[in-house]
Amino acid sequence: MTEAVVLRRAGPADAHATADVYLRSFAAALPTVVRPHTDDEVREYIREVVVPARETWVAEAAGSGVVGLMVLQGESLSQLYLDPEWRGRGIGDRFVALAKERSPRGLTLWTFQVNKPAHRFYERHGFTAVEFTDGSGNEEREPDVRYVWRP
Repeated sequence: MTEAVVLRRAGPADAHATADVYLRSFAAALPTVVRPHTDDEVREYIREVVVPARETWVAEAAGSGVVGLMVLQGESLSQLYLDPEWRGRGIGDRFVALAKERSPRGLTLWTFQVNKPAHRFYERHGFTAVEFTDGSGNEEREPDVRYVWRP
């Protein structure tokens, strides 16, 4: 039986589980990308900055806890990560639909050029690649691409 998944705003009690999802997802999806911060630094940033100061959403599965996260800042979709075991279940689709609902005039996001599955995912949802960089503007120093969605 498939577990029910609810999308809801994150609260302080979700910070640790949200950070763990981010860390597992990043490691699985981007094994060649150098992370500029330790796990503890990531956990602190999510606890002290992301959850309290950003529009942070989590996907919570009955019996499994937090299995995904999405962060919005105005028209910027700054993070969308799913626990690797929960990919392919429509949660990312639901997050993007929510982001479009919350920002009906459009969205922009960055993803790494090596993350081809993310490119296919966002393009399937109507996003268009509008800028490619050499990575000099991000902490990872990894070439990236900016995507835009306009209704």
